[in-house]
Amino acid sequence: MTVMAQKLDQEDEGHARAPGARGARDQESSNVSRADARERRDIVSGEVMPDSRLIRFVADPDGQVVPDAGAKLPGRGLWVESSRDAVDKAVEKKLFSRAAKAQITAGADLAARAEKALVTRMLGDLGIARRSGSLVLGFDNVLRALQGPKPPKVLIEAFDGAADGKRKLYAAAHRLELKCVVIENLTSAELGLALGRENVIHAAVQPGGLAERLTFDAERLSGFRLRTEGPRADASKNESPRADASKSESKP
Repeated sequence: MTVMAQKLDQEDEGHARAPGARGARDQESSNVSRADARERRDIVSGEVMPDSRLIRFVADPDGQVVPDAGAKLPGRGLWVESSRDAVDKAVEKKLFSRAAKAQITAGADLAARAEKALVTRMLGDLGIARRSGSLVLGFDNVLRALQGPKPPKVLIEAFDGAADGKRKLYAAAHRLELKCVVIENLTSAELGLALGRENVIHAAVQPGGLAERLTFDAERLSGFRLRTEGPRADASKNESPRADASKSESKP
């Protein structure tokens, strides 16, 4: 059973409802997913987009624009396409003040701070997944999970990991006709920090609210980093997940 997430501030810029739009976010529980995905208006392009493509900003009490990756902070939400170029343009052209109809300040490092906020949110969810037992770590364990009775919904591969092990897992998912989502925009060091281990390359998350939220946030992070892969039902042994993947890992 899904539970609707708490409604966002009704004064958010460009508020619109879009039933059926993809994405998931929960308030605190790892098994609560968003059933009421929305669309918002990007203050840069004016385009209405699903919130899986946007990131929310608010002005703090000092009039400084801050990223709100979890869309929980009080105040009027200012939505920008979740990409470095869009955030930089909003800062350069002072579009936050225009949208807020007030003089507020957006620092030149706002895009970097938005990226960090998304990464922090994803790493926090991975930590929750580890503690709850819904996370699988390591090549062999992920492969066994793919072949098990409850295969994972999300495959997480370190951005800087070698391509060989990734290809083998993609091929296994394809062979088993599993429509896993692949997230490949976190580094091995970041994964290790979240999970308390060194050299984390391969991981997977069981189906549920956390898997959905990680997919939602990874899609947004892809505007600042490597593009998140969609469902890899077509993955094959001969397909390299990243042409420029690091060759430093000698074995899966």
